[in-house]
Amino acid sequence: MKLSVPDPTPTRGAPTGIRRLLALAVGSTATPLEQHRAHYAAPRQHGRHDALIALVEKSGLRGRGGAAFPTGTKMRAVASGRRPPIVVVNGTEGEPLSKKDATLLCLQPHLVLDGAALAAHALGATEIIVCVDREQPGAIASVAHAIAERQRSDPQTTVSVSVLSTPPRYVVGEETALVHWINGGEAKPTRTPPRPFERGVRGRPTLVDNVETLAHLAQIAAYGDSWFRSLGTASEPGTALLSLSGALAKPAVYEAPIGYRLATLIDLAEPLHGVGAVLVGGYFGSWLEPPAAAAVRLCNEELRPIGGGLGCGAVAVLPADACGVMESARILAWMAAQTAGQCGACVNGLAAISTTYAKLAHGQAKPSDIALLHRWAMQVDGRGACKFPDGAIRFLRSALRVFGDDLERHARGRACFGTRVPPMLPVPPIRGGWR
Repeated sequence: MKLSVPDPTPTRGAPTGIRRLLALAVGSTATPLEQHRAHYAAPRQHGRHDALIALVEKSGLRGRGGAAFPTGTKMRAVASGRRPPIVVVNGTEGEPLSKKDATLLCLQPHLVLDGAALAAHALGATEIIVCVDREQPGAIASVAHAIAERQRSDPQTTVSVSVLSTPPRYVVGEETALVHWINGGEAKPTRTPPRPFERGVRGRPTLVDNVETLAHLAQIAAYGDSWFRSLGTASEPGTALLSLSGALAKPAVYEAPIGYRLATLIDLAEPLHGVGAVLVGGYFGSWLEPPAAAAVRLCNEELRPIGGGLGCGAVAVLPADACGVMESARILAWMAAQTAGQCGACVNGLAAISTTYAKLAHGQAKPSDIALLHRWAMQVDGRGACKFPDGAIRFLRSALRVFGDDLERHARGRACFGTRVPPMLPVPPIRGGWR
């Protein structure tokens, strides 16, 4: 794997249509290196470090891990450091509803590794660390096999590439938590500054990018910024991998342009028993009522004004007869158990919120306690040591907004029929420590 940048002018046929990242994916096996190279030429030495960063900036690529931070801006910040940087490929994917990162690593690992190699060359890095949740053995094996293929193809490689299996915790994917864990600490967020781009792995400037972000970067380097911008919106160009689950006949990872209509995407997955509320952005996201879900497009430009966000691209559909109150109670309890235990807003605030919400859902608290949830949400929001409690509060507020009337009926002992049906959304057991 040579640390070099291809000519950004397309020299091979770029993927057409909506499928870009998954254009070569066939079946459930990874695309071999030889087939991958038939479509993506091996990077050639040009020594144009700043050119790739400028190209990524021009493309408008934003991170696909959830925060949607401009990738070019992050790369330029890392490049400004004085010490040789390190590239960390973030494939931890702690969101229970998201399957996109594991899918990409299992089917298209070479596209991700190309993006990491290109970023490393642009930054002058000689080390790449790929981090994958230890409970994703298929993804770990796929990446390890792909690295071995590349080493056999180019034994003179000048970059070190390693794979690390991370603890199965939600906050591990937060970049400071991931860096702290790589450095030998617990996989918990650390206070900033410094940010990883200033002082990260082993004290060196570190680029931490989601696997999908790096796959997009590889295609931008191959086909140019205009090709990338030909799909998506002006402010959020490109496609996104979207994990659809819930009451669907065809739950799967779909690729669609950012700005794609949510209702159209749900129709492709064939909803069962009608469409009730829709959760967009995973457990860090927000519930949408059916009228809003029918009208909104999948982009932050439209989701943020109604209290949501695209986040990690996870979309869950409840059937019309499901109980959103009970689903939300289970998710809030799980999120409270995922706290890193580092600040009162998270430890005490989320525990009190999840406990009170659950009691209201089961008719064991007073309807007036709903006002407590609103007040606690104001007290917790923005006061955590990291952004985890903010995400939990965003989810809570959307549940209070969308299921508010139902929650009040539950609190008065008039629970709906949906409480007697099996849970729809997954809540994984808490397993493993922070190391």
